[in-house]
Amino acid sequence: MLYYLIDYLEQLYQPPGFQAIRFITVRASLSALTALVIALFVGRSMINWLSRQQLGERVREGEDAGAVSHAHKAGTPTMGGLIIILAILTATLLWGAIAEVYVILAIVATAWMGAIGFADDYIKTIKKNKEGLSPRMKVAGQVGIGLLVGATLYFYPGFEAYNTFTSLPFMTDGVLNYYFFDDWDGAIDLGWLVYIPVAIFIMTAVSNAVNLTDGLDGLTTGVTAFVSLGLVVLCYVSGNANFSEFLNELFLPGTGELTVFAAAMAAACFGFLWFNGYPATVFMGDTGSLALGAAVGALTLMVRKELLIPLLGAVYFMEALSVIMQTVYFKYTKRRTGTGQRIFLMAPIHHHFEAKGTHEAKIVTRFWIITAVTVIAAIMTMRIR
Repeated sequence: MLYYLIDYLEQLYQPPGFQAIRFITVRASLSALTALVIALFVGRSMINWLSRQQLGERVREGEDAGAVSHAHKAGTPTMGGLIIILAILTATLLWGAIAEVYVILAIVATAWMGAIGFADDYIKTIKKNKEGLSPRMKVAGQVGIGLLVGATLYFYPGFEAYNTFTSLPFMTDGVLNYYFFDDWDGAIDLGWLVYIPVAIFIMTAVSNAVNLTDGLDGLTTGVTAFVSLGLVVLCYVSGNANFSEFLNELFLPGTGELTVFAAAMAAACFGFLWFNGYPATVFMGDTGSLALGAAVGALTLMVRKELLIPLLGAVYFMEALSVIMQTVYFKYTKRRTGTGQRIFLMAPIHHHFEAKGTHEAKIVTRFWIITAVTVIAAIMTMRIR
């Protein structure tokens, strides 16, 4: 909104320096600064309010705790994801071109899954029901936003030229077409039968993976901060005709505006890390993890980089894979031998390392380093053909 006001004043009165607001790089920087300030200063007030309301984390104890006990974290304020969401959305609304469909989708996806996560945290903390929101309701919310994002990216006017395309890393032409119906009647548009389910899968998988990663102080926050920095680059390149042509990437008009959103997300995470780093004085809860997962999933879909997620978000992928492997192997061995066996001491995998005696702060730092390396590698794939 502030972007449009300044742009209007610049055209009307032409004050010196105001024209700089038209540059995405300038607005992305201002967005990041705004989100950081909100996370740091508004965050402290919100944490104090959460503490006064006694909205503390409830942790498993005794046999339910598994191989690792986090009983010492009981009572730490949760729902801190509200700080992240507030910082991201406020900064984007101020400095982003909010009339752009891509920006609207990013805002809606973040707010949508943030609301689902808030409902889950509310039931756990206010209603004192440790089960929280039912898995069926969570999946329904994820499928719903996936359907909305996928349908918009496919059917919205102006996207027809590339609505079934996505970037394919390491390949010569660098493009994969989801349209597999060349032998069918060309008058019938069937591409959505593939693309929309892919979008639903990506949104559901990424939001769940980020949610699973949220188990140690600062882990999800730091990892997502680095992933967001990678998304800043990917969004800017995809929306810039010169860079896209030079790097042989899909040029997607309008996606450059997502740079403002991604910059706000990175800064909001770094700001929240001030409080969420070990030892954490606040947790993001499902409010934050589901919202961040939806934001990451939506941005990768919009810039057609969803196939890069296993590399860009390698830690997310590793955490989700460890849970799948643990569950499948336990069920398989129980069916075969009558006694379920485990691959890891505890899943997700960060708890496995914790159960082996590695301090959680060291685990978190190492996972940050892994993410920094894989994000750089993901960016480098744009030039490797």
